[in-house]
Amino acid sequence: MTFPVLEGKVAIITGAAMGMGEATAKLFAEAKAKVIIADFNEEKGRQVTEEITKAGGEAAFIKVDVSKSEEVKAMVQFAVDTFGKLDVAVNNAALTPDDKPADSFDEDYWDRLIAVDLKGAALCQKYELQQMKKQGHGGSIINISSVSGFRPQPNNIAYVAAKHGVVGMTKVAAVENGQYNIRVNSVAPGAIDTPMLRGALQQFGFTEEEYAPQLSLLNRFGQSREIAQASLWLASDLSSYITGTTIHADAGYTSR
Repeated sequence: MTFPVLEGKVAIITGAAMGMGEATAKLFAEAKAKVIIADFNEEKGRQVTEEITKAGGEAAFIKVDVSKSEEVKAMVQFAVDTFGKLDVAVNNAALTPDDKPADSFDEDYWDRLIAVDLKGAALCQKYELQQMKKQGHGGSIINISSVSGFRPQPNNIAYVAAKHGVVGMTKVAAVENGQYNIRVNSVAPGAIDTPMLRGALQQFGFTEEEYAPQLSLLNRFGQSREIAQASLWLASDLSSYITGTTIHADAGYTSR
């Protein structure tokens, strides 16, 4: 059961076509938010939007490449044009982690991953902050980092760098915008059962039974909805005194 803790609020979710973004969009809709589904994958994004509306929620889709400033700016304006304002944003869009060591990383993939996972998150935060300040009634921004933003893994230098950066940019924005009652926090998921993780398991030849105990004190992968719950709390007024921090939704991985 989900309580209507976001009733009357408008939320943007990037990377909402699948995985954690999809789960977050659906959970926010259950909590009575009006949701903007923002993703580069138009087919799946529209499918998620349709599923939300068929379930009685309110949602609208916009195709966006978060690495492009004008598209991000248009995304925020679309939210305002569609639902009248912007109260909440979850900046979740990201590319699959790279798979090369530090002495031989792929420079082309580095550029693309940093453009989406770090610059893209910063661009989203930039225009979301501008809109929330313009409105004058505060807001909540949640940036999705990763355990890789705190405990580096080998062979994915670009992803680790980007996710460390997301934590840093979150803190800067929190320091600058508390005076406007805009809260900025991050969520750092651990091993979550998403298409991205399944693809990585296949790529590296691991099974869930082999890999989960290495990444979780609970000996299992997390579910996308469990991460969405952390974002829901940060988005709601239940976390009204929380800003500039990170929720480690990682089953204790970063505690050992």
